Amino acid sequence: MPANLPTVSSSLQNLPPSDGHRWVSIIDKAGDMWLFDATFLLSGFGCIYGQGCQSIEVEPDHTETLGCCVHGAHFADKEDRENTAAYAALLTSEQWQHRQRAVRKGGAFKKNKAGDWVTRKASGACIFLNRAGFVGGAGCALHRAALARNERPLDWKPDVCWQVPIRMEVHTDDNGRDTVFVRAWERRDWGEGGDDFNWWCIEAPEAYSSGEPLYQRSRDELVELVGEEVYLLAVAQLELIRKEHRLVATNHSAPDAEGTSVRLGKKPS
Repeated sequence: MPANLPTVSSSLQNLPPSDGHRWVSIIDKAGDMWLFDATFLLSGFGCIYGQGCQSIEVEPDHTETLGCCVHGAHFADKEDRENTAAYAALLTSEQWQHRQRAVRKGGAFKKNKAGDWVTRKASGACIFLNRAGFVGGAGCALHRAALARNERPLDWKPDVCWQVPIRMEVHTDDNGRDTVFVRAWERRDWGEGGDDFNWWCIEAPEAYSSGEPLYQRSRDELVELVGEEVYLLAVAQLELIRKEHRLVATNHSAPDAEGTSVRLGKKPS
């Protein structure tokens, strides 16, 4: 569905649900609707890994190096897994703290009890996460290696790792029409374990300190999710809102879309 090119119409829609968020809507030529959380995308949200991030453990991480990597990554599909494996093969032991562990285990991935492919864990977190004090630097080994090559980390990492904190959901009605929500990744999106997080960045005021709105700072991620044309239509409306209301970066809460059939978004083909 995300591969459809939007050419029919676009409109500005101000939905006043209980959270008071403003939404931008776009209808593509297939008749499917895209809804963008303008409140979140216009905010100054930014990842604060290593700069106040307490991690999603049940207790605060005072090293500020675990982030949302403590449970490892679930792969979206075979393509996602193979892409990550290809980039992981480029990492050296100087770049990846747990490389030798992955070699001993026969690879960095495994199937969990539910039959899903996931990254292995090492010392209580994702096997790709370098810990504080590692000579190659703390943080995701894939992310760091991409930056060292002046490449995009989103091309190297599992899909879920570059999508967070932006979430795309496709809700399909009985007639086969899709409504696509592009919004913040909330606790509830992590499943039952989300309620156990000691801290979640979307809820933390300190994570909303950037002077650049999220839709600009995360352009690459948004384009990967929704496609260039849909993104540009959304941007046009977001910028109109900025001009009309002179919005400043602020905190937010996301809408409730329970009770519908949902599938997670994938990059357009």
